[in-house]
Amino acid sequence: MRILAAGDEAMETGEQAGLFEPMAITAYVILGLTVLFVVVFVLKNLFTNTSSLKNTLIGVGSFAAVLIIAYVISGGDTMAYKNGDTMATEGQSHLVGAGLIAFYILLGVAAISMAFTGVKKVIGK
Repeated sequence: MRILAAGDEAMETGEQAGLFEPMAITAYVILGLTVLFVVVFVLKNLFTNTSSLKNTLIGVGSFAAVLIIAYVISGGDTMAYKNGDTMATEGQSHLVGAGLIAFYILLGVAAISMAFTGVKKVIGK
C-alpha cells in the first residue's frame, strides 16, 4: 500500500526507492515457495501412484522424441540473420528451426487428436 500511496512520480524520481526492493524480495520468496511446494507434491504423487508415473514417463519420452526428430530434421541456415546488433550463428539458426518444426509437429498432433475425438463423439451418438 505504501508504494501505491507514494505515487508514480515519487517512485520514478527515486524518493521512495527503498519501498520497492523489500516488496520485490517478498514476491520472489513467495514465488520460490510456491514452485517448491508444487514440485514436491507433484513428485510425491508420481512416486506414490505408479500408473501415473508410467503415463508421465511415456509423455515426457514422446515429447523428447519430437524434439530430437525436429532437431535432426532442421538444418542450420547458412544465411546470416541479424539478432539485434549481433548476427545469429548457424547453431542458433539450427535451434530456431528445430523449435519451429517441433511446434508444427505438436500442432498437427493436437489438431488430429481434436478431430479424432470430435468424429468419435459424432459416431458414438
